[in-house]
Amino acid sequence: MLPAPSTGGSSRRSPNLVISIPGTRQPPVFRPHFKPSGKLLFRYLPWVVGSTILLWLFILRADNPPFGGGPGEGYRVPHHPHSRPGPPGIPPFTRQPWRPPPPGVESDGNPGHPPPNDDHPGFKWKWGNGGASNKAKQQPQLGVWDARAEKVKEAFVHAFEGYKRHADGYDELLPIVGGKVNNFNGWGVTLYDALDTMWIMGLHDMFRESLETVAKADFYLKPDDYAPFFETTIRYLGGLLSAYALSGEPVLLTRADDLGRMLLPAFDTPSGFPMFAVNTKTGQTRKGWSGDALWAEALSNQMEYKYLAHITGRKEYYNKVRTDRIMQRMTEISLTNGLFPTRWDTDSGTPTNQHYSVGAFADSAYEYMLKQWLLTGRSEPRALELYLNSTNAIIEHLLHLTPTRKLLYVTDLLTESPTHKLEHLSCFLPGLLALGVQTLTDDILPAKIRERHLWAAQGLAETCWITYADTKTGLGPDEVTMQAWPPKKASSGQPPSTTTTTSNPATTTEMTPHLMDRRAFWSSQSDEDMGGRWLDHVEKWESDGRPGGVPPGAKTVSKETDPQKREWRSMKDSYLLRPETIESFYILWKTTGEVKWRERGWSVFEAIERHAKTKYGYASINNVDQIPPQWKDEMPSYFLAETLKYLYLLFIDDDLIPFEYWVFNTEAHPLPIFDWATWEKQAYGLNTTSTSTTTSASTTTTASGEESTARP
Repeated sequence: MLPAPSTGGSSRRSPNLVISIPGTRQPPVFRPHFKPSGKLLFRYLPWVVGSTILLWLFILRADNPPFGGGPGEGYRVPHHPHSRPGPPGIPPFTRQPWRPPPPGVESDGNPGHPPPNDDHPGFKWKWGNGGASNKAKQQPQLGVWDARAEKVKEAFVHAFEGYKRHADGYDELLPIVGGKVNNFNGWGVTLYDALDTMWIMGLHDMFRESLETVAKADFYLKPDDYAPFFETTIRYLGGLLSAYALSGEPVLLTRADDLGRMLLPAFDTPSGFPMFAVNTKTGQTRKGWSGDALWAEALSNQMEYKYLAHITGRKEYYNKVRTDRIMQRMTEISLTNGLFPTRWDTDSGTPTNQHYSVGAFADSAYEYMLKQWLLTGRSEPRALELYLNSTNAIIEHLLHLTPTRKLLYVTDLLTESPTHKLEHLSCFLPGLLALGVQTLTDDILPAKIRERHLWAAQGLAETCWITYADTKTGLGPDEVTMQAWPPKKASSGQPPSTTTTTSNPATTTEMTPHLMDRRAFWSSQSDEDMGGRWLDHVEKWESDGRPGGVPPGAKTVSKETDPQKREWRSMKDSYLLRPETIESFYILWKTTGEVKWRERGWSVFEAIERHAKTKYGYASINNVDQIPPQWKDEMPSYFLAETLKYLYLLFIDDDLIPFEYWVFNTEAHPLPIFDWATWEKQAYGLNTTSTSTTTSASTTTTASGEESTARP
């Protein structure tokens, strides 16, 4: 007999222990561990529903990504039925590229290029056709250049967030102390200048947050304050128009319309040349420090106002601005060397000096000749003729070489004497020449002239790069003096001159020897006899049979760390975060495909990151040949509008702003190319008929039958 179970607390047996005698116990009944019940049902139901939703979102609906960030860079977020309409020509509620369709393509047509990667870091959405579903797949590794573009985007975010955090509502950030300053009307110029950069970089949330500032703007000025007309036009008005063209946000066009109207009193002068500054509330105007109109300021508003007239239908933006009248004046003026002086009387519309330059007082005026012709669908031959005549005169008179390194540079003329000064601002010129080579057809820019324009573009950009590469920081000074070539020997002589008459009798000029192919003369000259004008050396190189295939001044140059051997001397040591050299690198990369321009741009960006980055943003540098550099407490708005934008576009593999459809204003704000409607041509009295005399104004034929450059 088994003992009774003990009830003592010290027993190790379980009180529920049961001992079965074989053959005497029934088999146990199976009891499942899971018992369906209401409590358990409600516990697992949310997981089942959530899994079903996720399955539907990520697999069954892969053609419609759910992330709030929307499609990737360059694409509009799908519209809500009550959202604002998209850009003109893009139907609502559809997923379309953010850039407008090219001319001649219907708005409901296929966009023609695949979407870039989505912003979400973990997945790449494969967009389906006709509702077909596609599974999400892992995003591939970014390419080298796209990864570098991301670094530029990070730099932009650092700079703009520093501005928003420490200078919101003010014009510019003080990047050293985290302060703020109003130096361009007090309306927040950094934000307006940066709007289109945000959109191009795919920073759409940042862009939309900035629209609140734009919506509240009234562009108020105190009665004794004035807005500088030129800077306000290219930064504020240009920024608003570009951001509207890219995003289609109506508030941007509304504010551009407001500001464009407020600036119009600046044109109330006898000549039509705009005054230096205007009060946007009272309409009062005043002259600038010089008392005259600077040529760049008078001829650098046509792009903005022509586009504004086109998209608003307001005739006053064309008629009151008198763009056609000013351009007509430029074709009628009698010029001694084909170049335009830098200062003009606002009453009479005549020059007041004999200073010729492509630098601070003239740069964008030359730029807008070609660009307004491109912007208006290549429909205004007067602007094109001015560009051709001007660039040929620049190449003839303002391009020089240094004696040893053969650095090609563009300088100023005081009367007829070169100053041998090279401004950083002048480094836009190689990009402009390359853009002309890319966009002008052979019947406009003949092969011989095209070749010289391209050589000039490459050589000038090489020198601009060398002023960066030679310094200790890898950043370029604001102004340098180039080593002049020894003067010509008195006995070297000159070949006989000739004359040519263009389609405009007012532009009959004398052709100088280097515009004609006289091989016998050039073959008799030695380098020491020739002086430093670039075209003289090109003519001699051609007469010698083009040795090496590349003319002097257009070859790659090695950097020189010894300041005594550089053949340039810094006059203004500061680097002011300027964009002109990067701008030319970008255009040359897009037009020639030479990767060296990208590599050089990356070197510049690395130098900016290394020497100009501060806790709050990026600062200008006082001396490019000093390490560590001393900062200047300023971050100009153009750093976000131009420098970082051009760097991003230089590195990104996608062609986000094709030259076929967009033109940049002088502040790097892209505007879409358009065609004047018939009623616009009639309302504005536009003569858009091209003539065969445009080309003859810039070319002539020598006795040997070859085409040669001629100035107007």
